[in-house]
Amino acid sequence: MTMNRTALDGPAVMLFHSLADPARLAILRLLADGERRVVDLTAELGLAQSTVSGHLACLRSAGLVEAHPHGRATFYVLANSELWGLMAAAEKALGVSGTTVELCPEHHRPAAVTCGSSVHGCLAHAEHGREPHEHPGTHPAPHPATHPGRH
Repeated sequence: MTMNRTALDGPAVMLFHSLADPARLAILRLLADGERRVVDLTAELGLAQSTVSGHLACLRSAGLVEAHPHGRATFYVLANSELWGLMAAAEKALGVSGTTVELCPEHHRPAAVTCGSSVHGCLAHAEHGREPHEHPGTHPAPHPATHPGRH
């Protein structure tokens, strides 16, 4: 008897579909540094509110992002840190084929950000036992507005 692979593969298809858009990857990188509201993401990405909301809905459906309402605002956060292991593996797989990509934000932080302090679950940093550290000659980037009562 043949199994219906479509039903079994559905969650994996949804996961990889959610990662197949440059804007959604950019949203995930921004959320790696902390929670954001849609208005924060639209300002940082230069996209329309409806576009960002649609991308967030896709990421939520895949289980990558969670929404936390607070008053009239909704804050979005990464659902779990296992994503960075997948991103690091994708970097390695693409590197074997000669393609250089920067998917895991921990590996490619801008110079003005403390390394290891925000992205949890990065396998490369966990394997090497790295502690959070400043990049030489830099200053930590300001954190986006946060709402009260959340830590």
